[in-house]
Amino acid sequence: MITLQNIVFPDPDICTEIDLYVRLNNLVGLDRPNGTLQFSAGGVADFGTYFNALSIGKWHKACALDNLWLELTGSGTLELEVYHALPDQSWNIQQCEIVTLGGTPSLVDISRYSDTSEKGMIYFRLKALSDARITEARFTTERTLTTLPRLAVSITTFKRETAVQNTVKRLESYLEDHEYKENIHIFVVDNGKSADVSESPQTSYYPNDNLGGAGGFARGLQTAIKRDFTHVLFTDDDAAFPMESLHRSFVFLALATDSRTAIAGAMINNTHKWAMWENGAWFDQSCHPLYSHLDLRDLGALAHMEFASERDHHPTLYGGWWFFAFPVQHAKYHPYPFFVRGDDVSFSIANDFNITLLNGVVSFQDGFIEKENPLTWYLDLRSHMAHHLSLESMEIGSTGVGKIGLKFLLRNIIKFQYDTMETCLLAWEDVMRGPQFFLDNKDMAERRGRIKSMVGNEVWRPVDASTLDNVADPHRHIPRWKLMLYKFSLNGHLLPMLGAGTVVVAPQDRGSLHICWGARRITYLNTDRTKAYTTRRSAGRGIGLMWRGVKLFWKLRNTYPELVKDYRESYPRIAAASYWDEVYKDS
Repeated sequence: MITLQNIVFPDPDICTEIDLYVRLNNLVGLDRPNGTLQFSAGGVADFGTYFNALSIGKWHKACALDNLWLELTGSGTLELEVYHALPDQSWNIQQCEIVTLGGTPSLVDISRYSDTSEKGMIYFRLKALSDARITEARFTTERTLTTLPRLAVSITTFKRETAVQNTVKRLESYLEDHEYKENIHIFVVDNGKSADVSESPQTSYYPNDNLGGAGGFARGLQTAIKRDFTHVLFTDDDAAFPMESLHRSFVFLALATDSRTAIAGAMINNTHKWAMWENGAWFDQSCHPLYSHLDLRDLGALAHMEFASERDHHPTLYGGWWFFAFPVQHAKYHPYPFFVRGDDVSFSIANDFNITLLNGVVSFQDGFIEKENPLTWYLDLRSHMAHHLSLESMEIGSTGVGKIGLKFLLRNIIKFQYDTMETCLLAWEDVMRGPQFFLDNKDMAERRGRIKSMVGNEVWRPVDASTLDNVADPHRHIPRWKLMLYKFSLNGHLLPMLGAGTVVVAPQDRGSLHICWGARRITYLNTDRTKAYTTRRSAGRGIGLMWRGVKLFWKLRNTYPELVKDYRESYPRIAAASYWDEVYKDS
């Protein structure tokens, strides 16, 4: 029997939102340290949840399954209901029966769903008819695997010694008793050369020059190829994913019938661990996260996400490198030397992967918006424009590429973030220097130093306690006529008499423009609200920076044919194994 999916319970180190795992009535208790459920008669446990429902449609679409079994381990007598949730039609109670558990695993054949449809989602519900206990549960299939993937878990880290050490410890502890541990190996690529990770039969350590995430993951891929691994999993040094994500991904890749199969893990923001932040994303002029803010505690919303992500596949779908597992043989293009930001987008789009989004395969991270600063804006604009210049499938013409730059500037002039506008203009100029700029600046050392010197105002400083009492409502009502006036005047830059006072922006609302309309000053709070910076409207500076952007827009239109030709002809040479082999030839 092959375990497709183990039933899991909340991990106090990652997520304790119990309704993402199981819904219980008041006659069931969860023993979290031991991962067991204790039932009194009448207790109900519903596993139709983000972590424990089985998206059977996705497994059938990508994998070879012969049948499906539910294995339960525990004690007592329970009523078992198995549900088959189907898109666009009534959901079926596939079977309802009494099971008596006696300490050894009990197998229940639940294969009859396929008589109706192989699409949708399977989940089960248990009702105790006596005192009962569940210690383990899993979905299994009967299948003989003639070959197994060899999976390299490649972690790139930089000056986060404690985080990467803890991640390696978690992975090694999990793999110690894993049935496929001989086929899974951990690579730690240390761009800071400071992590002090001990090598073991399960882990290899590679000190590396700091060429950013792109360079670190390129080193991991290069090493995996040399060591004959068939698949690579790119993940972060803090790697806050449940270990079950690793198991599900490995088995999914092992059973996949298409050699191009890859798995993109979702991301959940640490601020609200019940809400999806991004379950995959697609790119067109900007990043478009899928199913963002969806309440994962809601079974109907979960089913909608699983049905839609089974059915739909956007041509520019990409997977973030907090968790992205892919086949080495189809990695024709290697990471582009962006340093950070955008390397995962380019990698997914350029390569011919068949990406699956699998429920419960997820990493918990701090939100991107809360991390925004002038450097990240520089890096984002640079990569956004380069994607469209480099990849023929992303062609949008000179006007389309130029609009990307103007939009970046417009978002920041509204927020009076002139330091960020300066770095965006630098990014635009750097893109127009051509692809050779990326090769000459793959370590970003000079640019990081220059950007640091350019930023004088948008720097975190201790916050006055009174500021915290004045945080603005991001949904405040603004009369339509006044809102239009703010927009057409670029938030008062063209009509300096408009606006008054200071708006205080909470960390989770930093991406909102609505909250900024009508202010003369805007104070932004950091994630834990201990620091802030304040921007002030300067009509002269703002309009001057926008004018520079308009001139760059026309310059781009005039030079576009030569520029796009240079990017597209050089992409296969730059995003190539041979390029990174040369970079790391002495490593």
